[in-house]
Amino acid sequence: MKPMEYSYLHLGEGIDWDSYVVCDYRVTTDMPMEKAAEAIAAEQSTGTWTGLTTLSQSIFDKYGAKVFSIEGNLIRVGFPNEDFSIDVGGVPQILSVIAGNLFGLEAIGKVRLEDVFFSKPIKSMFKGPKFGIEGLRKRLGRPEKPLVGTIVKPKIGLSPKEMAHYVYEGGKGGLTNSKDDETLVNQAFCPLEDRTVAIAEAIDRLASEGHKMMHAVNISTGGHEILEVADRAQSWGANQIMVDVITCGFSAVQALAEDPSVKVPIHVHRTMHGAFTRDPLHGVAMLPLAKLTRMCGGDALHIGTLGAGKMSGDASGDRNNLEACIDPDQPFKRTMPVSSGGVYPGVVGKIVKAAGMDVQIQAGGGVAGHPGGVRKGAMGMSQAIDAAFAGIPVAEYAKNHEELRVALEKWGY
Repeated sequence: MKPMEYSYLHLGEGIDWDSYVVCDYRVTTDMPMEKAAEAIAAEQSTGTWTGLTTLSQSIFDKYGAKVFSIEGNLIRVGFPNEDFSIDVGGVPQILSVIAGNLFGLEAIGKVRLEDVFFSKPIKSMFKGPKFGIEGLRKRLGRPEKPLVGTIVKPKIGLSPKEMAHYVYEGGKGGLTNSKDDETLVNQAFCPLEDRTVAIAEAIDRLASEGHKMMHAVNISTGGHEILEVADRAQSWGANQIMVDVITCGFSAVQALAEDPSVKVPIHVHRTMHGAFTRDPLHGVAMLPLAKLTRMCGGDALHIGTLGAGKMSGDASGDRNNLEACIDPDQPFKRTMPVSSGGVYPGVVGKIVKAAGMDVQIQAGGGVAGHPGGVRKGAMGMSQAIDAAFAGIPVAEYAKNHEELRVALEKWGY
């Protein structure tokens, strides 16, 4: 089924936006939409399946969720600030309210959380990214051009030495970033310590040769030990860490971002998000997840390919994710949007046109699959970035850049 378009910041009038957390839900139901909206509002605040002798009107007035509007199959519900915990609770408690039992309300049918607008009191509980776009650019010495990166491929199986060589070759080809894949953490064939040390040495070698590069080491693990693993990774030379936010939890990102011992940026991967986001009529859109990631302190976040690439997905949804990362009206530093998923040099210009210059474009197979090897694959990606930055059509730029030309011949544009 084709994903539904949803416009970011679809704000209405007549709502006290600082007194409520406001959610937009898409509802597919056979019952009257007004009844469905009331059921969702009640289930997620003061209600239950039957009448209560303990529910006074004053409780309902103060703590009950309010249905603000119904437009077609979109309903807007406001949850009073008082419904949310202070200090203790955080994102787990927030999600239990705005995305909890409503998905199991059999009488309604399908429900999808499309968007959430947090009030100032709720936002004040979070600090946002420690580095963000500006911090990443400063560390890389790259003030204007899009960042260009790779995901080491194959996803798993390479030794620490082989991964370090891959990273070095990518850097020699002009890449600013590389990262572990989401399934790699501390397997026996590539232990975290050995891998981190080897890659740090490769990055130091690149720096001595005049090129700055970051590699995001995947430290995804249980919440009780993620800070300890981050400390160890930094001691081994990691200059960026990566967290799988859905599997680890938003609180893992927040704990890392707010801990003073973590002195490197946090790259956030969204693996498993499709379990919530893929059905256009049920679950949770990526947009609320992107907003939560920025609030919790993610410095970079995967958002999709904005309609480009071989895994294009939902272009309109990707644009919303992008806006959530860079929205200047938020009280947080901007999160670097990362475009990845079947990316190759021929689509770089399309991504830059859609995203602007503040984007990190990642290619795994689009680097490692180049006929000339990783270094030339990196050169092809870097040349595509240069072409987009200069506003030159990629095919024209390729006439004087062999690595890009070969990439276009293989994958097209």
